[in-house]
Amino acid sequence: MAARALTGNVEDLLSLAGLFAVAFIAATILPAQSEAALVGLLVLGKQSPALLVIVATFGNVLGSITNWLLGRWIEHYRDKHWFPVSQQTLDRATGWYRRWGRWSLLLSWAPLGGDALTVAAGVLRESFWSFLLLVTIAKAGRYIILAAITLGLL
Repeated sequence: MAARALTGNVEDLLSLAGLFAVAFIAATILPAQSEAALVGLLVLGKQSPALLVIVATFGNVLGSITNWLLGRWIEHYRDKHWFPVSQQTLDRATGWYRRWGRWSLLLSWAPLGGDALTVAAGVLRESFWSFLLLVTIAKAGRYIILAAITLGLL
């Protein structure tokens, strides 16, 4: 019985770590589907939906912070093959950011251009704390709505 409980706890931790990793990667260098991972875990129903949303949000926001830091140091990294945003996409996102300001970060959840906005915020020296607040609202909002739809609450 104790071994079975331990195995369950390890599986739970691995699934949460996997969700965190996918959410982090989805916000940075590689394409990943954090939404699919979250929905899959919600459908399995083995963990608290609130915990799953928190883990996904934390991973995705941490990935966006990585982008913000890359933006702050863009001149050092712009020509690297692993840099997460093409010059054309970064130029477009910077234009949006200049037009709409920090409020454009509320679109940081968007699959197309959202990551570029977080890099642009770093390039344009957005304050870390306002960046963190707006990106967290955007990312958490997306996951909360997705969880509510998956669970039949919306």
